[in-house]
Amino acid sequence: MKSPKISIVVPLFNERESLGELVRTTNKAFGSALSFEYVFVDDGSSDRSFATLISLQKKSEYPMTIVRLRKRSGKSAALSEGFRHVRGEIIVTLDADLQDDPYEARKLVNKLKDGFDLVVGWRSKRNDSQGKLHVSRIFNWVVGVSSGVKLHDMNSGLKAMKRQVIQEINIYGELHRFIPVLAHSRGFLVTEVPIIHHARKYGSSKFGFERVLAAFDLLTTLFLSGFGTRPLMVFGPPGLVLTGIGTITLLYLTALHFMGQSIGDRPLLLLGVLFVLFGLQLLSTGLLGELITSISTGERRAAVGEIVTSYAG
Repeated sequence: MKSPKISIVVPLFNERESLGELVRTTNKAFGSALSFEYVFVDDGSSDRSFATLISLQKKSEYPMTIVRLRKRSGKSAALSEGFRHVRGEIIVTLDADLQDDPYEARKLVNKLKDGFDLVVGWRSKRNDSQGKLHVSRIFNWVVGVSSGVKLHDMNSGLKAMKRQVIQEINIYGELHRFIPVLAHSRGFLVTEVPIIHHARKYGSSKFGFERVLAAFDLLTTLFLSGFGTRPLMVFGPPGLVLTGIGTITLLYLTALHFMGQSIGDRPLLLLGVLFVLFGLQLLSTGLLGELITSISTGERRAAVGEIVTSYAG
């Protein structure tokens, strides 16, 4: 069967009420002019979202793949699993809560024609709580300053990207928030387009305190984007410097010893030994990192329970 041009990946958790309207709206937005497929990833929902998707699949006139994770694994795992099942050359990620309009996704797809590899939807007028907006502004500023990728809405769920992007980046943990940074680090051209953002109609926000802890994921992203395949470049230089300083210190004390001076009670002796040991530890860590990188085959996949695919209505 001929592959569709666009794959729309929708991760979801307890969004049963919005799924029918989401599919109807997306059909109208894409179906008239573009060949597309759905890839839904149910991230361990407990509200019959999977049953609703199965019902929608039976009536769908467009190809639809449904991936059900046995337990909640997080948005990054859900997206990563969805990416494994796409067939299109253009990938659109879309949240299931209807706050991002599927019609706006067409704007992002069209922007790819200007030579960009990843287009992020910028929710210029967000319909969210003030607390969430403040956290988002701080997050975007910190990521922009530290990574050099200046976007207004780094964590927008609405994105359009070329297939090569998802083939070259690896997202896990909470790294879905940094997809633009990871793509940029691979040399892909990243931009953003203002989009309309609606107020939530169904369910409740999944925003929680854990998002404040994204600083740890930012450190991971910066490390992976800069030194993910070169860990020795991080640990090697300070290891060499410390080992060198420690060695010179010990050689100096050795010379004093042969000159007849007592060095057993000098703090400098302990400092020199510590510098050498700590430097060798850093070097060993870098070498182990290089070994792990060389044999790594990627992150462990999420716990997939069921995959249901249809190719015809």
